[in-house]
Amino acid sequence: MARQSSSNGPMTVILRSLETAVPPTIMVQPQVRDVFAAQPGLTRLGQRLVGAAFDSSGIDTRHTVLEELTLDGPVEDPLFFDQKELRILSPSTKTRNEIYAEQGTTLFVEAARKALDAASGIEAADITHVVTVSCTGFFAPGPDYKVVRALDLPPSVQRYHLGFMGCYAAFPALRSAKAFCDADPDAVVLVISAELCSLHVRTSNNPDTIVGSSLFADGAAAAVISARDIPLDGPALSLDHFETVLTPVGEESMAWNIGDEGFEMVLGTYVPHIIDSHIVGALEPLLARDPSLQGLDYSDIEHWAIHPGGRSILDKVEAKLGLTEQQLVPAREILRRYGNMSSATVMFVLKHILDQPASSGNDRICSMAFGPGLTVETALLTRIGAIPADGTAVAVPVAETATDTTDTAAVDAVPSDLEPILSEAGA
Repeated sequence: MARQSSSNGPMTVILRSLETAVPPTIMVQPQVRDVFAAQPGLTRLGQRLVGAAFDSSGIDTRHTVLEELTLDGPVEDPLFFDQKELRILSPSTKTRNEIYAEQGTTLFVEAARKALDAASGIEAADITHVVTVSCTGFFAPGPDYKVVRALDLPPSVQRYHLGFMGCYAAFPALRSAKAFCDADPDAVVLVISAELCSLHVRTSNNPDTIVGSSLFADGAAAAVISARDIPLDGPALSLDHFETVLTPVGEESMAWNIGDEGFEMVLGTYVPHIIDSHIVGALEPLLARDPSLQGLDYSDIEHWAIHPGGRSILDKVEAKLGLTEQQLVPAREILRRYGNMSSATVMFVLKHILDQPASSGNDRICSMAFGPGLTVETALLTRIGAIPADGTAVAVPVAETATDTTDTAAVDAVPSDLEPILSEAGA
């Protein structure tokens, strides 16, 4: 017999809090574009590709842990960016990873602390599992250990780290949390994703590298998940179903490799086109898990939390599934304001949805992310406990809320001769 909850009905695995954190240094897209376009060694074609990739990205601002990636003033002994000469440098992978260990720990701990503080009725001593996620660096003892020590969690906490999986890795982490709670109703799982993509910035004439430079950024997100019988005092998400699908093509189209001067992103060939061809099939096993969704149009599912891997990927998803512009607002707004933060990004999108006032819709959420393989991870969730639009809303910091879609970044048209090149690189 299922345990009963006085507040939520039959026992359900619930994401009880979801919080985000970003480093304070902000990169303004046009400024970064101009710096990349002025780098020595760029061909005329490379310069044009930089302009087209940055201007068509749908991004206004991004965050970085690298304080020297700014035009605010020179830094002595720069490692990544010589501000006097406006020249992007090429530190070793070792140098980049040492910064990851230091700055990554800060982001992991900040996001985790915020999520724990926001989880009403749950204390540090209640945490039974910690799952950390990242693909932008390595160190041991790792971020799972650092979080346990920094938050004074019980030393008996079971720790798991999901490393080097890429942009979809938040889903295996959330799926694992659900499995832990399904197996043990008293489990309380802390999931944290933190990515420092800007550590791997480089200049190149390679279209993949150029597109990556125009997209990726730093950020972290954390969630507290449990099936414990604790009343809710704000919006939450029930974790309903998860599925994984490998597309029949695309193994070489998205990859993340370790080089001597940082990690190297491979984004071509035709990633948006692969998604366009296989997204319907990837959704079939997920939607089949819920009989109430059979026969509905995709747009009948109220919320869509899509990982904004790039503007063209969102365009393909919207067109192929017949979604409304409004249903893509959360993904496009996160892309516009934060860029692509790899695995953490879809959790930012989910928070955007979670923080909206209650509506008259069905509160179902279909979420998906894409990554190396080409892997498509999907999830069905339900928003519960949301505050009505005319009720007393929980205050949300301005930095964590989306603005009206009329503020969305202008997207410049890509020159016709560059469009095939950028398309192959996933822009």
